[in-house]
Amino acid sequence: MKIYGLVGKSGTGKSFQAMTLCRQRNIEAVIDDGLFIYGTGIQAGISAKRQSTKIGAVKTALFTKETHRLEVSQKIKEIQPSSILILGTSKDMILRIIDRLELPPLLEIIPIETITSKSQRETARKQRQELGKHVIPAPTFQVKRQFSGYFLDPMRIFRGKNMERSSFNEKTVVRPTYSYLGDYSISDKVISEIVGYISTLIPGIFSINRTTIDNTPDGLSIRVLIYAKYGTNMLQTAKQFQKKIALEIEKMTAFNITSVDIEIRGLR
Repeated sequence: MKIYGLVGKSGTGKSFQAMTLCRQRNIEAVIDDGLFIYGTGIQAGISAKRQSTKIGAVKTALFTKETHRLEVSQKIKEIQPSSILILGTSKDMILRIIDRLELPPLLEIIPIETITSKSQRETARKQRQELGKHVIPAPTFQVKRQFSGYFLDPMRIFRGKNMERSSFNEKTVVRPTYSYLGDYSISDKVISEIVGYISTLIPGIFSINRTTIDNTPDGLSIRVLIYAKYGTNMLQTAKQFQKKIALEIEKMTAFNITSVDIEIRGLR
């Protein structure tokens, strides 16, 4: 197993450049901010960008929590990638990650300055400092569970001059908790009101009896009790309402929707 390190100051675009570098060097896996990324996406770990403080983010990136360390270490041993790129702000940080995860010795350090221009690094710095944007080199569907309720935006990148040779990868832009000037929350009442509004858009719904919301670290679980209009196709109405709730609430609030259950209590 070959171990490479991509080194650069915070906000210089390491996560943005990681997948391109892996493709150029035929590197199979990435360790970035507490995540082990291989193949189609995240295989193990917790994102440092989801922590509430910068100190907490650093600890997560260094795998200081034993359960976190073991999860990632065991997954690496299970998959056995031929090569791994580790992202860090210094060589010392990368060596500490290698030691924590019990990886083979470092083969090569790649400074971010050798693969990016000054203008690229400056653009990355502005995105980080002025807009609080961070990049995770994995598809949005892979990371939205950890970032339920926070800003996410897919960044799709196509390369190549024709369809046969073009390649595609997706990165995700997030704004971590510690990038905000304070915290925020969305009350269950707001979610219930959104559900109520959506019900007015579905022709077969007469009224809502009750809405219950279970807010977990993985996202929202929503249960809605409704009365349907007499003569309507109840199954079709419930499915349409279910899909609309999941789509609109994810779009409006950035919450990950884990389930939407619709119960028809009667006809009116």
